[in-house]
Amino acid sequence: MLFGQSIFQSVLDRLDAEKAEEGEEEAAASFRIRGLSAGFAAPVREGVSAAAARPDRAYVDTLEPETFAAPPPPPPAEEPPAEEPAPAEPVMPDHLARLTPQEIAAELKITERDTAQTLNEKRRAFAKANHPDGVALPFRDNATARMKIANLLIDQALRRLKVLPARNVRRPR
Repeated sequence: MLFGQSIFQSVLDRLDAEKAEEGEEEAAASFRIRGLSAGFAAPVREGVSAAAARPDRAYVDTLEPETFAAPPPPPPAEEPPAEEPAPAEPVMPDHLARLTPQEIAAELKITERDTAQTLNEKRRAFAKANHPDGVALPFRDNATARMKIANLLIDQALRRLKVLPARNVRRPR
């Protein structure tokens, strides 16, 4: 305790005193904005309204006249620019034409020895080569169909992995 007051009370008193001092300063300069000098506002002639004087355009008066000059016209082109050839039609990759589950299963090469990890790696590798976002727009339907079939085949293989070990476990009686 300082002089019969707690530290908290002495801090509150000091803040009140500072606030009172700031109030006196604000009353003396209430027309000013803190941080801006008096030269910020453009002077307005007597008898002219502020709206007519356009103080928001005062900075323009300080600029050189050539600042507002129109840019010079571009020099005339000696020869017309060559027309760019039209982009060639995209060619569908051969693997996007294989849409049967048997063809896709042959590409995936799913075996009984595959684990969940290897199946997920095969899914990622297949998606990297066949994802619809990675092919040209006209071939996205084929890529989507291939991804659906591949995901179905891999999901079936993952389900078989979970079912087979459960059959081999003996249940207590």
